[in-house]
Amino acid sequence: MGSDKSAGQTLQEALAVVRQKIDGIDSTLLDLLNQRAGCAREVGEIKARFGDDGFIYRPEREAQVLRRLQELNQGPLPDETITRLFREVMSACLALEQPIGVAFLGPLGTFSESAAVKHFGHAVRLLPQSSIDDVFRDVEAGHAEYAVVPVENSTEGAVGRTMDLLLGTSLKICGEVVVRIHQNLLSRATELKQITQVVSHAQSLAQCHEWLNRHLPDVPRIPVASNAEAARLVAENPTWAAIAGEAAAERYQLPHLASNIEDEPNNTTRFLVLGRFAAGPSGQDKTSLILSTPNRTGALQALLAPLAQAGVSMTRLESRPARHALWEYVFFVDIEGHVDEEPVKSALEKLAAEAAYLKVLGSYPGAVY
Repeated sequence: MGSDKSAGQTLQEALAVVRQKIDGIDSTLLDLLNQRAGCAREVGEIKARFGDDGFIYRPEREAQVLRRLQELNQGPLPDETITRLFREVMSACLALEQPIGVAFLGPLGTFSESAAVKHFGHAVRLLPQSSIDDVFRDVEAGHAEYAVVPVENSTEGAVGRTMDLLLGTSLKICGEVVVRIHQNLLSRATELKQITQVVSHAQSLAQCHEWLNRHLPDVPRIPVASNAEAARLVAENPTWAAIAGEAAAERYQLPHLASNIEDEPNNTTRFLVLGRFAAGPSGQDKTSLILSTPNRTGALQALLAPLAQAGVSMTRLESRPARHALWEYVFFVDIEGHVDEEPVKSALEKLAAEAAYLKVLGSYPGAVY
């Protein structure tokens, strides 16, 4: 009962027909992938011939390619899957030209690593650093081509150290990555009552504050340098628990005692990609600025007026204490558009005439997925 022997076929015969189609498609895909890799290598040779070989990675071009594929995609694979697959294809092709070094806040297994891989693919050289300061320094010194740093979380707000370092760096923002944050309680213990200590990065502890209050109210919470470091410590201490993501769980082979314990179901972290070169226009860009204004009534409103008058949309405004003077502030601003294109170009010229200080951190493609 329930069997289908249409046209006298057996199960194996019916499967063989489809599997033969799959084998043929796989052969075609393999040939096309290698053709694409050959084209990527040719692009590198052309760049070298014209003295443009320092610009191996072009974030605006990758964003355009991925957006085009999303527009062309008719399923059944969802856009996110298509984007992830082609990101890996481009990553592998780019590595044929030159492996790219990407610095991030380590150790391996952090959300920063996940962001780096999401943006650049697995074919890059991953260079974990012990602090956000070291991530900036590694790229500034030329040891890595790019940095991936957290800048804001939907629950906890801005990452202060990143914002402070953006004030003084010569690096340019050339991309952004948005990572959905799922926090898990990892431990070799089999029950919550066996846990004697919870360790994690301070932000992750804060993101799971209410869950911890309900389920482990009397257990000490110890902040450490990163979630991955917490997982490493827990791997050596069977009554401890770490709050960390899936990458750390896999790296240190830690079971889930509880999954998705973040207090906010839409918990996301935005990361910035920093490099020594500016990104060109992609068609869907953002520009990030730092500015300050004289300390007088209505100064900030007057300062931002050129943006409104030009019809430039502001997507973020964040204040931060200035280092040079007590009770004075600088403002971090994100706007839509590219600094080399109108109406942003003319609006910033007017803004520069009004601001006490203005620094363009970079124009870059908005996150593709």
